[in-house]
Amino acid sequence: MKILLSKNKLIKIIKNEKNLGFVPTMGCIHKGHVSLIKKCNSQCNKTVVTIFVNKPQFNRKSDYQNYPRTLGRDIKILKKLKIDYLYLPYKKQIYPNGPNKKIKISAFSKKLCGEHRPKHFEAVVDVVERFIKILNPKKIYFGQKDMQQLKIIKHFTKKKYTKIKIVGCKTIREKNGIAYSSRNLLLSDNEKKIAGNVYNLILNKKKYLIRKKLSINLIKSKIIKLGVSKIEYLKILDINKLVDKNIRNKKNKIFIAYYLRATRLIDNI
Repeated sequence: MKILLSKNKLIKIIKNEKNLGFVPTMGCIHKGHVSLIKKCNSQCNKTVVTIFVNKPQFNRKSDYQNYPRTLGRDIKILKKLKIDYLYLPYKKQIYPNGPNKKIKISAFSKKLCGEHRPKHFEAVVDVVERFIKILNPKKIYFGQKDMQQLKIIKHFTKKKYTKIKIVGCKTIREKNGIAYSSRNLLLSDNEKKIAGNVYNLILNKKKYLIRKKLSINLIKSKIIKLGVSKIEYLKILDINKLVDKNIRNKKNKIFIAYYLRATRLIDNI
């Protein structure tokens, strides 16, 4: 595994690579990331992983400052996974002239998380596009836990970078059902237990909610009783129609964002 801090050096090394796979991360590598990297290793000739905590996508300064950073541990994990390149860029390499304020993305970015985190998805797509221009990868790997992000990035690249394939990988969960996330490190044992109970409650009631045999408000009150501080949203959406209204097959999922003290968790079940 080569660790690269220089953008120009990286570009030089990978310029003739025809089947490069890319796994973008903000570090704090967990089993969800590991599954993306393993898939990338199996489908591509070379794998590049980036660790870059992208400040513009954070809506609150405190969230950015408190985001878990575990670089030493991350490097050990990535070495064991036998990736080819780890790119650790400085902010100036990615944003020589600041963020792109005029980026155009799907209107779905205004819903769910976008409703509560203005300009978040614009900042995510902006940084992904900047990495695309540096790396020119064949495939980019994202987890389905961040389903809204995945759909928005897929929609954007399909229109602008037709030769790049966005690969969505299934959500990896801990034993109690909670989806792996870097933010799980901020949870106490009791909060992890609550998060697992939230997942299992929604999973068990999913078919009743979709058939409208149970109301969303009833489930919300049950979730609050489990010990959740605040529910930002709980919605049923057809994931096939999130960015493309022409798809006929229905595939409903329940989307949730909620807080355990100051930690915000999202999931789709």
